[in-house]
Amino acid sequence: MSSAVKIFQGRFGRVALLDMTAPLVGHAHHHCHLLIKAGGADGAFRVRGEVAPLTDETAVLVNAWEHHAYEHKAPLGERTLILALYIEPAWLAEIQRSLALSGHPRFFPQSTVQLNAATRKNMEEFVLELWWADEVSPSRLEHLLFDLIIEVIEHCSGWRDLASLLRSRPPAAIDPRIRQAMSLMKQDVARELDVDALAQQTGLSRAHFFTLFQRDTQVSPLVYANVLRFEAAVSRLTQGRDAVGDIAADLGFSEPSHFARFFRSHLGITPTDYRRKVNLFEPPAGGDTLL
Repeated sequence: MSSAVKIFQGRFGRVALLDMTAPLVGHAHHHCHLLIKAGGADGAFRVRGEVAPLTDETAVLVNAWEHHAYEHKAPLGERTLILALYIEPAWLAEIQRSLALSGHPRFFPQSTVQLNAATRKNMEEFVLELWWADEVSPSRLEHLLFDLIIEVIEHCSGWRDLASLLRSRPPAAIDPRIRQAMSLMKQDVARELDVDALAQQTGLSRAHFFTLFQRDTQVSPLVYANVLRFEAAVSRLTQGRDAVGDIAADLGFSEPSHFARFFRSHLGITPTDYRRKVNLFEPPAGGDTLL
């Protein structure tokens, strides 16, 4: 069974060292998502309908709201150790304004990037630092994380030329009816998705609603609803001490086992394992900045 070695959560988003032995369902995140093989057998993700290999030489890049799925390619019994970075675009933009568009669904023009020996070495040092996380300050962690991100994306996103990014990738306006539907979904993440009801509330036919939603969000209504529910689960697991069964009920799951299956299919671990392994990092004291 897949498991978490370490998980770190803070204003930067999430950093997880995952020991993977099984695939994950297709899903998405609002985060800027980087995946680096830290050890074990080679793996792969399916991004944009194509296989993106995860090897010692290649990392996988997934845009915010980009549908992707983990495909465990290792022989039976072999594991893949993955350093998974779920980065908040607002945190990157706060540090470096040129990264303001890291939350854009086309920020990464490609789904894989080559890793050189220096980047591999820095990744390994980053993992070692995280292993001794009790001794790492929030400021130090953010420095290490930012430097690793920049090293990985340096030559593949054009992030230093903000003006060029703005010209070549103008953000698409979201249809006000889809914005209304998104707002309704956020108001009650526990409610079972009813596409017909949402379409009716926004004055659209089911087919037109589905088409517009996919066009404006890059994902289906079901995937979007699952993202909201998953992030609500992460928040509840880390910000309070409510029993996992109570969280499951509040999020609309009829049984805790259904909640555990949902959570594991998105991250590879159970809600209980997440709560046990996560380390919360507060912002650096004194408002320290990286640049």
